Amino acid sequence: MSSILLSIQNSVAIITLNRPDKFNSFNRSMALLLQQTLTDCANNDTIRCIVITGNGKAFSAGQDIAELVGDDALKIETILSEHYNPIIQLIRNIGKPIIAAVNGVAAGAGANIALCCDIVLANEQASFIQAFSKIGLVPDSAGTYFLPRLIGFQKASALMMTGDKVSATEAERMGMVFKVIAAADFEAAVLAQANTLAAMPTLGLAYTKEALNNTMNNNLVSQLAEEDRLQRIAAATSDFNEGITAFLEKRTPLFTGK
Repeated sequence: MSSILLSIQNSVAIITLNRPDKFNSFNRSMALLLQQTLTDCANNDTIRCIVITGNGKAFSAGQDIAELVGDDALKIETILSEHYNPIIQLIRNIGKPIIAAVNGVAAGAGANIALCCDIVLANEQASFIQAFSKIGLVPDSAGTYFLPRLIGFQKASALMMTGDKVSATEAERMGMVFKVIAAADFEAAVLAQANTLAAMPTLGLAYTKEALNNTMNNNLVSQLAEEDRLQRIAAATSDFNEGITAFLEKRTPLFTGK
């Protein structure tokens, strides 16, 4: 059975991490397959929203430790440069909204892959763990980049050093996730959110994502210039014309993602 499953429903691609017996921990095959699947979704013009979720009880437990030991053990630098860093860069650079649907525990790299997505929806039974300190490692997969920006330096520092588990409810309270959803409603609510995003002006969302990426390093003057640049591009799209026309005609707009 494939370690990555892909289902396309209308304009929504659902990518499922599929090693449930290993709590969807990443081995090399799964990491490379996720990269390829994300790339395929990026290049498919019919897909206008991507969901990443997990099969079974976990979203992802992070790295499969079995790959770190033995005669054929992978080097840490190989795992980062060839597995996780490309995944993070793909998620941030794909010009489509990406939802992390965190169905269960998200630990280590699994947690940080979720947190770099555009919207994080968490099952009420989910939890988040910066597990790296438990084995003497440094948080990776952009955890040290995104988590302090999401919840603040002090809170992020404490969670990374202690490795404490954070419940879905607490994660929502501190701003780590967008919304917590009851377990019985989780799949339907995720799909509803994805369908809403897929029906929106996709290019406008892509430029918003680009602006948010750039604001991490820009000062105020630079970011104002970046907004000006991207707004000019957005204003030249068909969806902008449709949005204006629909507003004036007092009807629901029909966006095409162009």
